[in-house]
Amino acid sequence: MCLIAFDHRPGSACPLRLVANRDEFHARPAAPLAAWRDAPGIVGGRDLEAGGTWLAVHHRGRFAAVTNVRDPRLKLPAGAPSRGSLVREALECDDLPAWLDRLASGEARHYAGFNLVAGDGERLWHLHRGLDGIALKVVPPGLHGLSNASLNTPWPKLIAARQGLATSLRHGRWPRDALSVMGDPRPADDDQLPETGVGLELERRLSSPFILGQDYGTRAMTWLGWHADGHIEIGERRFGPEGVALGETQLRWELEARS
Repeated sequence: MCLIAFDHRPGSACPLRLVANRDEFHARPAAPLAAWRDAPGIVGGRDLEAGGTWLAVHHRGRFAAVTNVRDPRLKLPAGAPSRGSLVREALECDDLPAWLDRLASGEARHYAGFNLVAGDGERLWHLHRGLDGIALKVVPPGLHGLSNASLNTPWPKLIAARQGLATSLRHGRWPRDALSVMGDPRPADDDQLPETGVGLELERRLSSPFILGQDYGTRAMTWLGWHADGHIEIGERRFGPEGVALGETQLRWELEARS
């Protein structure tokens, strides 16, 4: 995942609504949104190269998503595991807060830079592993955005995605308006670009919510609605080089009763 906007409203009729884009090399193999045969209860897309995922949910009532941190100064640790494995571990661990605390206490240093958002329908956490260290926070209620810096870092595409979600919810056009903004390929103006150390040309290319490219670009667009009555709706649109549409999946199911 490289861009996520979400509305976190614990105690409401819909405690979590989210839209997200996954940007990746088109040559990297991936499976579409589906139930995982080797991991009962998990539903999500899947990276077929490393085996993890960028966003998934669990039938027992867990959600997790990950983005990379874009900072050339942050060196990749030797033998670093795939960041996509963090999503699966967040879904399957016995005690999510305790597992997150262990990562925040130092285990996150084994990975390249990342942002992890994980929750259980009531509580939501954000774990950031960047150049300045590791930080774990409870996400407060409200509208939030996440890209390749940290939570709510005001990059143009993050602001646009968050505003698109807000408009979608305010006018009762969920998820249509939010997805329309996530599909916008227009780059930001140069004077609004962040400086992440990758050069002006690449900053421009990566500044749009939806990235077009022959080799690299937006591969999947996901939306999620988590309802307090115990059901989840999730959808995924998939894209090939230059944004060619490859298919769409929509799923709905009831969460397992909590003991």
